[in-house]
Amino acid sequence: MHDCLNVDEIVRLLVSGLVACGWKETAVALACCCKKFEDPVLGVLWKEQKRLDVLLATLPEGVWDERHHDFVFKTMPTGAEWARFTKYCRRMRELELEQPKELIPSNVLSVLQLRTLNEPLLPNLKSLELNKSTADIVPFIPLFLSHMTTNIEIGFADGSSAVMVASMMINLPKLCPHVQSISLSPLPRDPAITNATSEILLNCNLDALRFFHVDSSLTEEARKVVFQLPNLSGLWTVFTEPIPPPEVSLPNLTSLDIEYHHDHAWLEGFHGTTFSKLTEVTFHAEPHEVGAFLEAFEHFALATSASAVLSHFRFHTSLAWSPSYYSLLGFKQLIELVVEFSCDDGCSSWLDDEILITLAQAMPQLEILQLGKAPCQVPSNVTVHGLIALAHHCLKLTKLCVHFQTDSIILALSNQTVPSAQETHLPREDCALTSLQVGAIPMPQHHTFSVFLVLLRIFPRLLNIEYVDEGWKWVDATIKLTGQIDTFVHRSISTLSSTLEVEAAEGTL
Repeated sequence: MHDCLNVDEIVRLLVSGLVACGWKETAVALACCCKKFEDPVLGVLWKEQKRLDVLLATLPEGVWDERHHDFVFKTMPTGAEWARFTKYCRRMRELELEQPKELIPSNVLSVLQLRTLNEPLLPNLKSLELNKSTADIVPFIPLFLSHMTTNIEIGFADGSSAVMVASMMINLPKLCPHVQSISLSPLPRDPAITNATSEILLNCNLDALRFFHVDSSLTEEARKVVFQLPNLSGLWTVFTEPIPPPEVSLPNLTSLDIEYHHDHAWLEGFHGTTFSKLTEVTFHAEPHEVGAFLEAFEHFALATSASAVLSHFRFHTSLAWSPSYYSLLGFKQLIELVVEFSCDDGCSSWLDDEILITLAQAMPQLEILQLGKAPCQVPSNVTVHGLIALAHHCLKLTKLCVHFQTDSIILALSNQTVPSAQETHLPREDCALTSLQVGAIPMPQHHTFSVFLVLLRIFPRLLNIEYVDEGWKWVDATIKLTGQIDTFVHRSISTLSSTLEVEAAEGTL
């Protein structure tokens, strides 16, 4: 038969199209009716199957039992039962376990490990994602990995044994020689973890490695390597000790995440580096004091190409800090700006209308803005005028967290000084803001309705308020109700308009 009429190829394309369109039941029905469709349908469906419990359920019911959502083996699978089971194992391409211990007890994994005879359980698995892996699960992680695995993402439960985790980690390059993406967190702060992380990096195929997101420091040798990977797109690393500025050459880097526990002298190593693709940076700072980090970052970014392409900037510290936001004004294309610091020992936010308005004017593309942690009870210098300017300049803003005054809102309404749209202070278009975090900002009694009216006038699409002060409870509930009514009205109008258009086209109107 001519290649262009190859029946197997036509069947595979047909099955792939049915599943892609969401017609899985139709594909299964075809497989039940025609033997020719059985293998292609199974192949496509199992490529989308990511759950281990579903795989275990392919064993005969006499072999296993499900108790309180846990699997228990009643008998050992026979040779024939195991052979049938492994056929399905070979079809799996991705595995995701949100709560491994709750879904699959370790005694079940012990049986699987015993029957595989040190061979991969899922020989064609490309992606493994485990969340909250406990000490019971960690020794069995290699069971799921194979030479075909290119993506490894493992989250560990708090209190994981450093030695146990390190002994598992150190074998990853051997088990997965073609790995492209590695994500391991949170990891214990331990020399064994540092050495294991470094061994992973030094023994990987560095030309294939694209993402190295590992919550651990590195040895000096590994640190020199990680900052010289021309194909690396994403990097997360930790500096637990003071380090000299590294020599950096990461031309394809798109995201950078660094946690540091001392000064930020390492930033000098990035000075003059080409970062034409760097769009996202995240910093976690736990030094004795943060100091002038934003100024140092501005100096580094202006000396590279990062300032022209950076769209996401996040900085997190558990310390009190009063940052100089003016250092960020050069990043005009930012979509997300998060600068998080603590107010636990007294508010350190020096934000006022002038700073907020200047930032809004400089960054019109902002969609997420957070300056400080959840707002505290200390009065702020941001008034209703700062919020109005933000809504006017940042029409795409969807999430906001800043310290602001409710008193200024009440005063503006009582004095009828809330600017009108004609004064061009209110946005000409509706600001897209849907989520506002107010934290512990005090809500004066008997003024909740006034605050509700003004906020909804400034942010007409507001749907959710995150609060600690109970005074905001009524405002949040009323805004949610208003949003539901608006959604219902818009849908009703849209449906009516569509109906009228159809009737007009058919001449029945």
